[in-house]
Amino acid sequence: MNLSRGLGHVESELDLMPSGAPAGADSLIAELSRRAPREGGNTGAWPGLTIYRFTSPTGPSWEEIRSLSLCIVAQGRKAVTVDGATYSYDPFRYLVLNSHLHFQAEILEATQAKPFLSFVLQIDPSVVRQVTSDMLERRTTAFRQHAAGSEPADPPAFVSALDQELVGVVLRFLRSIETGADRRVLAPMYLKEMVYRVLQREQYARLLAIAAAESASNPVSAVLEYVRGHLTEPLTVADLARHAGWAPRTFSRQFVAETGLTPLRWLTAARVREARRLLEVSDLPVEDIARRSGLGSPANLRVHLARDAGTTPTAYRAAYQGRTPRL
Repeated sequence: MNLSRGLGHVESELDLMPSGAPAGADSLIAELSRRAPREGGNTGAWPGLTIYRFTSPTGPSWEEIRSLSLCIVAQGRKAVTVDGATYSYDPFRYLVLNSHLHFQAEILEATQAKPFLSFVLQIDPSVVRQVTSDMLERRTTAFRQHAAGSEPADPPAFVSALDQELVGVVLRFLRSIETGADRRVLAPMYLKEMVYRVLQREQYARLLAIAAAESASNPVSAVLEYVRGHLTEPLTVADLARHAGWAPRTFSRQFVAETGLTPLRWLTAARVREARRLLEVSDLPVEDIARRSGLGSPANLRVHLARDAGTTPTAYRAAYQGRTPRL
């Protein structure tokens, strides 16, 4: 895996784009076209990712999403109507949709020569909260309290300008999900960068409110946030079910439906993510990182990091902090 070469390849493509179109648009068209051979929706190689191809305009049809969704058009034009309000987007503008929406979608521009191509990525609201926490270094509960205040309700969707930075990270994300090592190490980083780029735009407060509102109304999201604050504790499925107010069997079934993982597998993955974060940003000894992440022992940390990232704690830290590992 050559990260620097991959980033340079994307950057060179962005520099070659003609003026007037978002930089990287041609490359994004090629990527989506390759991944969407069939008319209509094509399942992507990442949970919640769908890539669409249409060769002619379509009339309004009812659709539904369950999670906060980022919608980007590479070619063509589309309109979405939610609660009587219509949002149009194209290669110059992207759309963000709130969770649990029932809406009408209509393809406005599409031909055989230039098919409509887009992707829709449903994003776990916990990712939004994680990125926000890193940006502002304050607890996410403040945003939930802010969202629950007396301010007017935010709209169920919004449209913002698509730029080179966001197109670039979308390309890197799509390419990273194809191979095992890149998928494990790079794809989660690029997913966070996508959220970060959106949060930097003018719709920052709205995206926070959407994520906070979904978390407040979803028992599974509340459990996920609880787990992040209690990684060092010996949590069981019964503990988590009790926190959600459900029977263990019901909780496990709903948890898998929401996250795609069993509660214990998600808990292990969360502990590994925290260990990786600590390796990236701190000089803590491996023993302390294993304890603070909830993995317990250095040996357990090494086993899980090798399985998840294919490397050792020392090599992983060196890759992120620009050091040469001691062999």
